Amino acid sequence: MAALQQATRTVPIIFVTIIDPVGAGFVESLARPGGNVTGFSLFEYGLSGKWLELLKEIAPGVMRVAVLRDTAVGSGIGQYAIIQAVAPSLGVELRPIDMRDAGEIERTVVAFARVPNSGLIIAGSPSGSVHRNLIITLAARHQLPAVYPLTYYARSGGLISYGPDSIDPYRRAAGYIDRILKGEKPADLPVQAPSKYELVINLKTARALGLTVPPSLLARADEVIE
Repeated sequence: MAALQQATRTVPIIFVTIIDPVGAGFVESLARPGGNVTGFSLFEYGLSGKWLELLKEIAPGVMRVAVLRDTAVGSGIGQYAIIQAVAPSLGVELRPIDMRDAGEIERTVVAFARVPNSGLIIAGSPSGSVHRNLIITLAARHQLPAVYPLTYYARSGGLISYGPDSIDPYRRAAGYIDRILKGEKPADLPVQAPSKYELVINLKTARALGLTVPPSLLARADEVIE
């Protein structure tokens, strides 16, 4: 995205799945983007606290939580700050883990898992998507309950995910492209947040971890994977 902005300040650019477009400097504000860029954000920071709440709901015994985040992007810091604000009320000790490379992820998760009553939160980031199979494998191998930011993590074997439909922004972006082709300016089209968040629970993974999913949580799920 930054490279596109450097290439042109006049050709309209529509982004999708950017986590913090204001913090990243892509737009001036969500309501009035300014310039030639607008689009659709992937998360609102308030969602991050919900990940910790869900982890405690599905695995009440968890007392220590490692948050896998990418500090190379501003959203990694922002998401961790929200989780950090919620943690004291849930009696949880946090540990940040940077997702710089596969080796570092494996070393830190293996070391973290040696202490009982531990769990994981995977914050939204490109690095998380790149390393998702490794993270899901490590969580299963070391019996770590984990909450993931997008539906495809749970469908790939992760315990539980809560996040937006990652395909929907692309559909909605087509509407913005149509409006721009008809004469509207990106500067006047507000950046839009997701319109719906989805809760997906993988019961097969829950059973492998020895967890009983509360009926109240199952009732709220948009999808349950047997």
